[in-house]
Amino acid sequence: MSSNPVEKISTVRLGTEGPMIGVQGFGAMGISEFYGDTDESAARDTLEATVEAGVTLIDTADIYGSGANEEFLAPFLAAHRDEVTLATKFAIERRADDPTYRGINNSPAYIKKAVEASLRRLGIETIDLYYMHRRDPEVPLAESVGAMAELVTEGKVKYLGLSEVTGAELREAHAVHPISALQSEWSVFSRDVERSAVPAAAELGVTFVPYSPLGRGFLTGAFADAGKELSKGDFRQFQPRFTGDNAAANAALLEPLHKIAAAHGATTAQIALAWVQQRAQVHGLTVVPIPGTRKRSRLLENTGATRITLSAEELALLEPIAGQVAGDRYPDMSSTSAAREQ
Repeated sequence: MSSNPVEKISTVRLGTEGPMIGVQGFGAMGISEFYGDTDESAARDTLEATVEAGVTLIDTADIYGSGANEEFLAPFLAAHRDEVTLATKFAIERRADDPTYRGINNSPAYIKKAVEASLRRLGIETIDLYYMHRRDPEVPLAESVGAMAELVTEGKVKYLGLSEVTGAELREAHAVHPISALQSEWSVFSRDVERSAVPAAAELGVTFVPYSPLGRGFLTGAFADAGKELSKGDFRQFQPRFTGDNAAANAALLEPLHKIAAAHGATTAQIALAWVQQRAQVHGLTVVPIPGTRKRSRLLENTGATRITLSAEELALLEPIAGQVAGDRYPDMSSTSAAREQ
C-alpha cells in the first residue's frame, strides 16, 4: 500500500437518478481470467487503489471466471460497501464440459436464478447496477426488462443496465423501465456504437460505459507482435485484431497516439482514455469508461487520463483511425449490437 496521497477523480451521476460515481470506473474481468495469470496480492492492492482514487464504479459479471470474479470481489465489497457502486451482469452461459461454449439466456426464469447466485457470491444484499450482458433476439425485450424491473421492486437490484444493444433496443427497454447505463465497446479503434446507441443514450439520459476503452490493451502500444508476446492463457491470441497481418497493420495506426502522448508527456494509454472521456462533450452524454488492470501503477496512470484535455487538432488526428482498423472486435460478432444494426 502506497503512503503517498492519491488525487481523486471527478464525479458524475449514473443515469438521471442514480448515485454520483467516479468519471472513470474499473473493469474487474481480467483479475480472474482471459488475460493470463493473476497475482492476487497485487490485484487486491489495485482494488484498494480504486477507492483511494475515487474510482467507485466496479464492474464484474457472473461469466468472469464462472463466478470466481464475483467471489474475489466479496471481501473488498465487505470492507468498502458504502464507497462502491457495484455492477454485475447476467445472460451469458458457460458449460464446464466445453470451455469454449457461450450461450445467451434472457428468459425471466433464468434472470431470477442468476441474480440470486450473484448476490450469494458477492456477499451483498443488493446489486447497485444489474446489466443484461448480451441480448437474445428470440426473447421479447419487454419480458427480460420486465423481469429485471421486478428485481428492483423486490430490492435485489437498484438500477438497470444493458450491454451491446442498438439505439432502438435501448429505447424499447427504457419504455419498460428506466435504463441507467449502456455498456458497449467504445474506443479510438471501435466506434460502431456512435451510429445509434450513443445518440439514443444521450437522448434518454443514459450513462454510457465504454468497455475495452484501450482496445484490450492494443492502444497501450505494448504489442509489437501480439501472437508472440501474449501468454498461453491470454484470449487475445484469438482476437482478429491481435493476429497475423492485422496486428502489424493496427500497430502502425498508433502513430498519432504516440505523437500526441509525447506532446502531453503522457502515455498512449492515457491519450486513448482521454479520447473516450471527451466523447462526453462531443456527444452530449455522461461517459464512464471501465479500463481494467491488475496493477496499482496502471490504475493511477489510467485515472490520470481524466485530467488530460485533447485539442481540436489532436482529436482530428485520431478521427480516421477507427475506419482503418483491420479485423473485427471478436471472431464471432453475432451477439454484438453491430450485428443487429439496420
